Amino acid sequence: MTTRRLLGLGILLLATSWLAGCAGPHYLQPDPKRSAKVPAVGTGQEVSVTARDTREEAVIGTRSGSAGSTAVIIVDPGELAPRLQAEAERAVRDMGFRPTRDSAPGRPNLTLTLKRLDYGRGDAPPLVGSASLVAVMEAEARNDGTTYTGTYTARHTQQYAVRPDREANQAMVEELLSDALDRAFRDPELASLLAR
Repeated sequence: MTTRRLLGLGILLLATSWLAGCAGPHYLQPDPKRSAKVPAVGTGQEVSVTARDTREEAVIGTRSGSAGSTAVIIVDPGELAPRLQAEAERAVRDMGFRPTRDSAPGRPNLTLTLKRLDYGRGDAPPLVGSASLVAVMEAEARNDGTTYTGTYTARHTQQYAVRPDREANQAMVEELLSDALDRAFRDPELASLLAR
């Protein structure tokens, strides 16, 4: 094959993979995990734990970065909330408390809320694509008439030559949410109020 034909074939393969990447929606099912150490301040007392995903839209962005694109990326709040609940309970348990989903007068409680999850186009040099992801979580602890609220933002930017497939997008979103969980649960003020 001549150099020109090889170059043409390479461009055709790149264009085909790019178009395949834009074909349809990506339904993601991230299962984020906290990896940061948490303050171990509890002595076995019960803490009511609630995790919520209050986003109004399941669509977090598009792979092309264009608002009218059909290549949307979807994370269902109803599917994500139970996974956040499990991680919130695990974090509270690791702090030395006994998590419960029931509330009771006088019992400390913790509410974890995913407020924002976005996937957009980032800034990148010519011929290179870039994805920019943002997650915002809020943790509210209440105990003995006192409330502490923390807001935790995680950001991730990924450059690529070929548009990420579903598995790559899921891994990026999962890593982003895991980072937000780490930021929330290593906050010493949160644990300190629950232990008061």
